[in-house]
Amino acid sequence: MFHHRSTMRIGTDAVMFAQWVELKPDDYVLDIGTGSGLIPLILAQKGVKKVDAVELDEDSCIEAELNFKLSVWTDKMKVYHKDVRNFSEVNQNKYDLIVSNPPYYASDVKPVKEKKVMARHVSTLSFEDLILSAKKMLKQNGRFALVLPFFESKLFIKEAEKHGFYLSKEQLIIPIEGKEANRVNMEFAPFKTEAVDNEQIVIRNKDYSYTTEFKNLLKDYYLDF
Repeated sequence: MFHHRSTMRIGTDAVMFAQWVELKPDDYVLDIGTGSGLIPLILAQKGVKKVDAVELDEDSCIEAELNFKLSVWTDKMKVYHKDVRNFSEVNQNKYDLIVSNPPYYASDVKPVKEKKVMARHVSTLSFEDLILSAKKMLKQNGRFALVLPFFESKLFIKEAEKHGFYLSKEQLIIPIEGKEANRVNMEFAPFKTEAVDNEQIVIRNKDYSYTTEFKNLLKDYYLDF
């Protein structure tokens, strides 16, 4: 898989998130900010019916399209070179599930490189923009899932509730045994659930070796597992 031209390289966050997301066989999915197309590729491998992807950066879009064409699941995936805010205004499709590994730096400390600023900072796509765009394109009982750093996840939950999205499921990601969670996989629904489905996963043991649960989760994607 190619990722050298994309705004963000392949990372553990996206792989864990795509593997964590629950799919239904007939799901029609949209990935917002697809980068090199990693998440759609994993979802296609998991058996999803169809995945659209939208990406603002031209180089990333070109690379995602190439990765899709080289895949055995190429007929399931399509990428659009669009700003998702504009895309949501003209796109006629409605999705069962919308996923995203979105811009996530809410602080004023921005990465230096321009493309990484675009890919990783909410100044380009605010949480409100992301939520409203997803809301326009989701089916009535659709699901909206994304991964964020722990601090930003709390901000996002509050913003989502303002617009009628409620946390239904989350997975806390702990980098090393004994540490606090630093990432959160989240799924939202357009209605309140009786209880949030909570779980957690630890990536590394205290000796920095990978935990068994992490290896089991990603064994289909990491050759050394």
